Amino acid sequence: MRFRILLFLILAICFSCKKDVTTLASGDYPLVNHVNTFIGTGGHGHTYPGATMPFGMMQLSPDTRLEGWDGCSGYHYDDTYIYGFSHTHLSGTGILDYGDILLMPTTSVNFHNGADGKPGYRAPFSHDNEKASPGYYEVHLDSTNIDVALTVTQRAGMHKYAFANLPAGEAGAENQFILLDIEHRDILLDGSINILSDTEISGHRFSESWAKEQKLFYYIKFSQPIKGDGTLFYSHFKEGGGAHSDEKPIKGPNTKVALKFDNPNNEPIYVSVGISAVDEAGAKKNLDTEIGNKTFEQLKQEAQDTWEAQLSKIVIEDTSSTNKTNFYTALYHTMLAPNSYQDVDGRYRGMDQEIHQTTNFEYYTVFSLWDTYRAAHPLYTIIEEERTNDFINTFLAKYDEGGILPMWDLSANYTGCMIGYHAVPVIADAYMKGIRDYDTDKAFEAMLHSATRDHLGLEAYKEVGFIPVEEESESVSKTLEYAYDDWTIAQMAKAKGDMKTYNTFIQRAQYYKNTYDPSSKFMRGRVRNTWFSPFDPFEVNFNYTEANAWQYSFYAPQDITGLTKLMGGKEVLEAQLDELFTAESQTSGRDQADITGLIGQYAHGNEPSHHMAYLYNFINKPHKTQEKVREILTTLYTNEPDGISGNEDCGQMSAWYVLSSMGFYAVTPGSNTYIIGAPLFDKATIHLENGNTFTIQALNLSDENSYIASAKLNGEPYPFSYITHEDITKGGSLVFEMTDQPSSWATDDAHIPSTEIKDQLIVSAPFITKGDIAFKKQTEIVLETVDPAATIFYSTTGNNFQKYTAPITITDAETIHTYSEREGQRSITIQTNFYKIDENLTIQLEAEYANAYNAGGNDALIDGIRGTANFRTGTWQGFHDQDVIATVDLGSAQDISSIETNFLEDQGSWIFFPTEVQVLVSSDGKTFEVYKKETIEVPSFTDKVTIKTVKGEEKRLGIRYVKLIAKTLGPVPEWHKGHPYQGRSWIFVDEIAIK
Repeated sequence: MRFRILLFLILAICFSCKKDVTTLASGDYPLVNHVNTFIGTGGHGHTYPGATMPFGMMQLSPDTRLEGWDGCSGYHYDDTYIYGFSHTHLSGTGILDYGDILLMPTTSVNFHNGADGKPGYRAPFSHDNEKASPGYYEVHLDSTNIDVALTVTQRAGMHKYAFANLPAGEAGAENQFILLDIEHRDILLDGSINILSDTEISGHRFSESWAKEQKLFYYIKFSQPIKGDGTLFYSHFKEGGGAHSDEKPIKGPNTKVALKFDNPNNEPIYVSVGISAVDEAGAKKNLDTEIGNKTFEQLKQEAQDTWEAQLSKIVIEDTSSTNKTNFYTALYHTMLAPNSYQDVDGRYRGMDQEIHQTTNFEYYTVFSLWDTYRAAHPLYTIIEEERTNDFINTFLAKYDEGGILPMWDLSANYTGCMIGYHAVPVIADAYMKGIRDYDTDKAFEAMLHSATRDHLGLEAYKEVGFIPVEEESESVSKTLEYAYDDWTIAQMAKAKGDMKTYNTFIQRAQYYKNTYDPSSKFMRGRVRNTWFSPFDPFEVNFNYTEANAWQYSFYAPQDITGLTKLMGGKEVLEAQLDELFTAESQTSGRDQADITGLIGQYAHGNEPSHHMAYLYNFINKPHKTQEKVREILTTLYTNEPDGISGNEDCGQMSAWYVLSSMGFYAVTPGSNTYIIGAPLFDKATIHLENGNTFTIQALNLSDENSYIASAKLNGEPYPFSYITHEDITKGGSLVFEMTDQPSSWATDDAHIPSTEIKDQLIVSAPFITKGDIAFKKQTEIVLETVDPAATIFYSTTGNNFQKYTAPITITDAETIHTYSEREGQRSITIQTNFYKIDENLTIQLEAEYANAYNAGGNDALIDGIRGTANFRTGTWQGFHDQDVIATVDLGSAQDISSIETNFLEDQGSWIFFPTEVQVLVSSDGKTFEVYKKETIEVPSFTDKVTIKTVKGEEKRLGIRYVKLIAKTLGPVPEWHKGHPYQGRSWIFVDEIAIK
């Protein structure tokens, strides 16, 4: 903390003489003028334009959209109405949380927001009358003629409302209202509005959305008094629902209040707001400490000066004003999250929902770690070392309070979102770079705890070396990302001298190999030790996280050399990368809004692709990296509202730009190595916290001269296509000579980067390439392994294994045990159960199931394999927006006593029970009689996953055919989140069991 204060003083001194000092570095100050806060507010960027401080607690911004995926930040550039100005927002996420404590100046009282087009308190606005810069926002509300300006401190903010064109005196004062709405946005669990005096209000808002228990307290001061005649207008929920308005507070939780002001001279009304996650006293103290008696203009200037100091950490020089805007907006976006979650006195709300206190570090929330471990946190290790220590101390506090390191935490809530345990690589990367101002032993303990739990597929991952499809959804992605996280644990263990832990986790780091299918050269799901099929690498399905096989099959950053060997060598990897960037830019299967910014199947709008352009460096083709990186920088980042190709994701998309535009990228956080691409600017200077500077300069740079001809590090020839963290932090210069043609620079084997696991090499388990898990007469089983030097062994009992030399034919239900062996070392043994279907049974489907939910194919409903509550494990057959009609032929007339089938409901995934189920029977296949009929009511909302069995029990003689008809709900109900998008429902069915 002392170092941070010292740094602030140094920067403050610099700004007092910046014409003499900083102009020499950039020649173009202030840098805040290059930030366009509207970049990312259009398209799917999900950013907000309002006022906030670097990593600040408050994000004071306009709200223009109440729901929908593109309303996640509360603002979208396409909108034309503002509902008000709330104090918390998320930057670039895909979730609808926050939007707390909405204030709206108005000239009349109406508690309806007007979202349905009826009169309400929302007001139209024009972008022509809207301005924003770091720490500041202003807009004119057209219908009420009110000018609004906003600025902030870390934990507080000030609104300025000027009621334009109103006459002075009582006539004008009669029409000055401010509406406070604590019902706005998230589901309101509890709230209060307390009128403390004619200039002060306090209260709280507890809400639920993605984070289930969000608690926020507020304290508000007005510069003008609330009108003294006691006229206060309230809106609240009546018992039994519905809204009510009255001129006096009445019993019940008030959710809205309209305040009329005594302002006869029509002066601007200033509204100061402090917030806290602790209590109202904390909100007041935050307000009094950070705002006190300061004026709006003083606060605005302090915010701008703070942002200027932040942005000055990297100074670029370039002739293109667009490049400068894109860069400094990106740098600005990397500093919007994580958010401070601690009051000025050090108190904060922990993951246990209890109040804690510390002054040893700053406590944060909003860690979107699946996104940000890739580039944002590596960037912070360069320009935010002290804050990186605070981030990790925060992780450890959350570990103490909640029992586990965060994955995606929000407002003292574990959200359970995304995959991996990516606090682990953030800690390991910092530790390996010498950033260690935290309890490193506790950090290591917490890392091991995250990696050794038995949830989210980890139990199977530890047992068999990958996650089977039938055990856990998104099995391929989770296996790959766990393996990388495990590698970072191994690196830290080795650095600490713990070789036992190192040996364990360096082996686990190789488990990515168990998802690689050599026949297709893709990472594929393994279901009952067979490859998930039919296989389409373009298909987005439940085997991958927000991606398809193209977008995950290059993910082994911890062992790129090993992956290259696995794929068949550098030429094969190069060809596969080339095809990635030139493939058709369409996906199949499930619609995934996050897959955007496509160049071929490279999806820059989503994080799993972010390292791929740099892989060419590892195979001696750096010029291809230079080409792809330049294309991404110049086509997928623009100075427009939709200038980000996907969700900004709490700084990750922008951190990719910041690093890549300077000329390097962290492909493997934890390795201390950055892979060189090509600089976009003439010069970039990094001002480090240790007082050193590191400069990247590009000579002869132009649109044509985008290739590196040669490089020098600190004046010496530099032939390597990578640079280390130490090279940067000790200061110096990296100078590139640019040319218009690919060169031989960094193409020798001795000069290319490498991440390679060389010891404790595992033997990959064999897999089944041919053979039906559920079969009729017989099935032939073919076993293979990814390791051509390994020998495969198998057994039907688990004992007396024999060498596999030829296909195995089985005619009855059987269990096959297999393992591979190389030079006396064995792989994990895998057990696979095979099921025999009555060979007389056949089934005819008159509806088309989705390939992603095929459950094994045409015979899935008669194969004897039952589905679990998790539909993503692939045991349910899914039908979209259509009736399910299936006819089972028993092969001959038989006497039956019962027929049953199962259906799944998972409303959050748009899966609903059918509205009606009919089971019909026939002896000739032509004339059918009803055996069982059941009507299922249209559901009300539930977040529970339910399996419903429809069963008929009646003895019937001479039955050969059984027909199932399940009628679809069709459009999702009006209350469902998919209704605004005209969403259509799914039916998931499993097993028609006939006795």
